[in-house]
Amino acid sequence: MSERKVTPKAKRKSRVGGALKPAAKATKTATAGTKAKSPPKAGADAPASQLSDQRSRDLTGWREETLARMRALILEADHEMIEERKWRKPSNAMAGVPVWSHHGIVCTGETYAKVVKLTFARGASLPDPSRLFNSSLEGNTRRAIDIHEGEQIDARAFKTLVKAAVSQNTMPRVPGSDQPERASVRFEPDRTGASARRLIKKKAKSGASQAPPVKLLSGGNPQIAKADGDAPVQAYIAAMPSWKRDVGRRLDALIVRTVPGVSKAVRWNSPFYGIEGQGWFLGFHTFTNFVKVSFFRGTSLRPVPPGGTGKEGRWIDIHEDDLDESQMATWIRQAAALPGWGKS
Repeated sequence: MSERKVTPKAKRKSRVGGALKPAAKATKTATAGTKAKSPPKAGADAPASQLSDQRSRDLTGWREETLARMRALILEADHEMIEERKWRKPSNAMAGVPVWSHHGIVCTGETYAKVVKLTFARGASLPDPSRLFNSSLEGNTRRAIDIHEGEQIDARAFKTLVKAAVSQNTMPRVPGSDQPERASVRFEPDRTGASARRLIKKKAKSGASQAPPVKLLSGGNPQIAKADGDAPVQAYIAAMPSWKRDVGRRLDALIVRTVPGVSKAVRWNSPFYGIEGQGWFLGFHTFTNFVKVSFFRGTSLRPVPPGGTGKEGRWIDIHEDDLDESQMATWIRQAAALPGWGKS
């Protein structure tokens, strides 16, 4: 019997052919039988924070970094913020929109091919002196911030916007409307900041009725408990009667725009504004026919505001149609650069 000689080419062909056929057969067998187990995935019952973290990891590149950065700012702005995912698609348990809520939705976060979009549920009602909103501007309710690759958002201004949204949500609503009751707030006498919010949360769970309207003192000035932060100031402004409310909003927006990072508080039933560690430089108060804006070091301003004869303080009375924003911004800028009064 003669021995057949196998050429290198034949050996190569035989080896390749023999390797492919068993592999195809094994694949077919595995498909027909029991499938190999895949790593477990976080399902709908996983904690919201776990879902949010996992979703962030599923994103790629700058979108992941941007969403994670904005998420951290939201949670820093309000430590009682509720974080969850909603509107998941049945085909993908991990899909869904990040939602941050405090007595209602504050904002949502979505990722697209070219932007990360943060949509504020009641953005149209929020003061935005830094003009962060750049999308959905035509609507009557929502406003959005579109962040493109490489863009940076002013962290302080963004957190102020989140706090204003929380404050908006905690205002009682007009029955049958999405509009807040402007003459009502949820701050209790002698309660401030986090303790007031905890009381609100407790009342909401127990089904307690809405807080009574804010008491208006002499001249229509709202009576607001002493408290630090933007929320009590917004509560004061919301309770200002008639056209004076619009003056209060314009003053607040002008101060925030002129002095980024300004500190706020309510003292003696008046909004105060200052620089942390430097003291208060301005306050305003509601009277029957005007809103009085007081500069605590007013004699050092140029030109000196017209009201007052004291050693340092000066003021100006603002009527319905005579707020000179340009001059007021000049005074605010000068006042913020001076040593303040008291502690902020």
